[in-house]
Amino acid sequence: MTQKPVIFIDGEAGTTGLEIRERLSALPVTLFSIDPARRKDPVARKDAMAAADLVVLCLPDDASREAVHMAATLGDAAPRLLDASTAYRTDPAWVYGFPELAKGQDRAIASAPRVSNPGCYPTGAIALLRPLVDAGVLDAHYPMCINAVSGYSGGGRSMIEAHEHKGGPAFELYGLSLEHKHVPEIHQHANLTRRPVFVPSVGHFARGMIVSIPLHLDDLKGHVTGDDLHALLHEHYAGQAHVRVMSPEPSLSAEALAGRDNMELRVHASTQNRQALLSARLDNLGKGASGAALQNISLMLGLNNG
Repeated sequence: MTQKPVIFIDGEAGTTGLEIRERLSALPVTLFSIDPARRKDPVARKDAMAAADLVVLCLPDDASREAVHMAATLGDAAPRLLDASTAYRTDPAWVYGFPELAKGQDRAIASAPRVSNPGCYPTGAIALLRPLVDAGVLDAHYPMCINAVSGYSGGGRSMIEAHEHKGGPAFELYGLSLEHKHVPEIHQHANLTRRPVFVPSVGHFARGMIVSIPLHLDDLKGHVTGDDLHALLHEHYAGQAHVRVMSPEPSLSAEALAGRDNMELRVHASTQNRQALLSARLDNLGKGASGAALQNISLMLGLNNG
């Protein structure tokens, strides 16, 4: 009997770690855990890394960098790594863990020693923009404005507690310094040459996300229509299990895909006004976090259900 691959989640007590741990029950793997009292013990963590085939890092950026250094000290016994932080998402030494990004990206993930799991907002933005930039329809230097609303579960423990125990605001803009940590990731992996303006927000609901991007069709190349943009996206994602290109709807609820691991893309357009709105709907903890991690884990371990 073939031995099941061993996975260690470093940081399994956090929101993403707990979600990944729960989802791993659906995969033919063995989960290696350490005593909760020793979760911050470097000796226990290093021993766990040495015992694992794959280590999933669910840590803050600085702690993730320390963990990567720790794994490297194991030399030939070092495990493969999947990092859920923002620390390595623009690092060329790491493979970006968005399998649908471009042709061959899934194979690159499958063979990579180190993979960076994408952020939730970038997943939606890049999914909409990258195919249009690569097709030459959308100029990489277009003055891009990206709007997004997420459920509060993506904001960490303090935000979750504020909404669940104290009520929390109905709607809140944030990141108003225009220095959100996800912008470099979007900038790089959407193949943009101009830094986009990113406007994130949080709604008073636990899970779900919509990323929306307005476009003036006359500013695009080839006198394209909304139907043309839909066709380009549909061609790019044809056959993909986790990303679907859908028909436009008169309204969208951000919560509709809560608890699911797929993402829906749409092109809403006005022929008369020559305007379009691209939208991506997903679960910020699903395809935007732990669902994406499960997809990458499956690819990295050759489990054939990524």
